[in-house]
Amino acid sequence: MQEQCTLLPQILDPCCGGRMMYFQRQSPAVLFGDLRHETLTVIDRSHGKADGTRTIHISPDMRMDFRALPFPDRAFKLVVFDPPHLVRAGARSWLAAKYGKLGEDWRTDLRTGFTECFRVLDWDGTMIFKWNETQVSLSEVLKLAPQQPLLGNTSGRKNGTHWLCFFKERKTVEERK
Repeated sequence: MQEQCTLLPQILDPCCGGRMMYFQRQSPAVLFGDLRHETLTVIDRSHGKADGTRTIHISPDMRMDFRALPFPDRAFKLVVFDPPHLVRAGARSWLAAKYGKLGEDWRTDLRTGFTECFRVLDWDGTMIFKWNETQVSLSEVLKLAPQQPLLGNTSGRKNGTHWLCFFKERKTVEERK
């Protein structure tokens, strides 16, 4: 009897939210994951409808927690890690609905998230990390990463959003022991 093998996409986004940064929001190359699966309507008078509301749809391919990814080691060639970056936000806030909100133990959560993303990243794989330092500085977050980024766009606190690239180098057999 022949076993069926289900292949995973090559790219993982474990915190996809509303997939807002994607040009191809339905790409079969990406496994879109998120802890949330919901549709939220909140007050946002700046860009919303005439009634002052705005709706966001969080619809991952698979529900997952970035702190405990349900995949084997080295399963993906590319990981996109864009975790929640707010520590303070109202329950009905548009930003909290759009990006999620970190818990009280956010340092442990982010450290664990980095560890999990690197665990499922293949040797010679790339992780793209996106961070907005509106409330927590990039330098504070990078202290939680298992290694320093290779390159990136650090726009400064004034612009807020940073894009960084990590590369998981293949280790020699001796280094892996």
